[in-house]
Amino acid sequence: MAFFVKNYTFAVILVKNLVIVKKGKSRQGIIYRVFRAYLRFVHDKLFYRKSYRLNTCNIPKDGTPVLIASNHQNCLCDPVGVIVSFKDRKPSALARADVFSVHPLIGGILRKMGLLPAYRLTFDGEESLGKNKEVFNVSGNELVGGRSILIYPEGAHQDKHWLGDFSFGYTKMAFEAAELDDFRTEIFILPCCNHYSDYYGLQKDVLLCYGTPVSLMPFYELYKTKPRTAQRQVNTLVREQMNGMMLNITDLDNYGAVDFLRNTYGLGYAAKNGFRADCLPEKLESDRLFFESLEKAKAADSVSVQQVYDDTLKYEEGIRTLRISDSNFDHTPSWGAIFASIVAIVALFPVWLFSLWPNIIIYKVPELVLHRVKDKMFYNSFLYGISVLVTMPLLYTLTFVVVGVYVNVWVALVYALALPWLGLFAWHYSRYVAKTVRHIRFRRLARTDKLEALRHLRTMIYEKLNNILE
Repeated sequence: MAFFVKNYTFAVILVKNLVIVKKGKSRQGIIYRVFRAYLRFVHDKLFYRKSYRLNTCNIPKDGTPVLIASNHQNCLCDPVGVIVSFKDRKPSALARADVFSVHPLIGGILRKMGLLPAYRLTFDGEESLGKNKEVFNVSGNELVGGRSILIYPEGAHQDKHWLGDFSFGYTKMAFEAAELDDFRTEIFILPCCNHYSDYYGLQKDVLLCYGTPVSLMPFYELYKTKPRTAQRQVNTLVREQMNGMMLNITDLDNYGAVDFLRNTYGLGYAAKNGFRADCLPEKLESDRLFFESLEKAKAADSVSVQQVYDDTLKYEEGIRTLRISDSNFDHTPSWGAIFASIVAIVALFPVWLFSLWPNIIIYKVPELVLHRVKDKMFYNSFLYGISVLVTMPLLYTLTFVVVGVYVNVWVALVYALALPWLGLFAWHYSRYVAKTVRHIRFRRLARTDKLEALRHLRTMIYEKLNNILE
């Protein structure tokens, strides 16, 4: 425990001096710029395979009061994505209050990074809502001062690709901020969308898209007489934009089947409709079109579509039980190719062993915290947060010092710079081994009754979908 206390304390001291704030603008000190560059490097190069940032030209220039309203898909990873996408702003963010209570040191670090606790009736109780007044006052003054606040109108992260209900708290905050300045300052709400190829694990793809800023000034007079009506109209504009940028699978009863199909059948569907499945922005558009087509088909023949969903769940359970991949049915390497993969695995095994220090510790340490957290959506947030603030800087620095003392400083420097890439190698090597094992298992199961039954079920599902979506 002393290990974590010392390093969290160090992180708090570091973050405490990250930014110098002036009226109208957020002038970033050199420490903050370096820290954000570090966050961006880990985010773009190590944590995610590809990061897409769309319509950043819609971000108003520094000094413009902006409330960024975003969907909430992946806990801490959502605000980090916004922070690293900004070049001349340091946005503050409102986050669920219970995160601040995980540990006092964690709460302190989050506050110093610009995060503020937002208390919710459903999760924190009615007696806690009074604490929001102070938070809203701070945020309102930030807005009027020309800075930016990031907020999540859904009030909590979702564990699915869908858009939850909005609380009007964010519109209330924006209008009350304008009221602080007697409605002389034009405040904007900037819709924002997060989208992930996968919520869990490393080297996935992430997309961040900004909409068109909504000015509150045209609604000021209406707000003075009918505040709720003004908030409702602004909320409609913001929600419509957000819904138009993201994948919103509204059929929650069949979400599992739809989500599985878009990542299996949907790959061929994307290619058939002129989209690149390996490009997340295009895959997002394809998935939106795919779900829209499924909804139209369901409206015309709900029985047939529901049967496809039921069969899909059976098929998914079947391949999970056999521990194979859906892609094996389209392409499985020959025994010769599998043997070549095994040779490569054996040859690279010493490199993999060498790459484990200290990356295996960095990857495993978050699990010590996660066993106390029931919500699995926190996994990547803890993995990213603890790695960035604690284990990576500490263990990489320790490795540099030890090698520098016992070998020489130049070898230590080269080794330290190589550590992140060795970590990526270790990750991809492990995934490659797992993939090869699935190939072997699929080959061994060839022509068995269980596998043939799954193959038949898959063919039947795909044929039905081809007919339904024509």
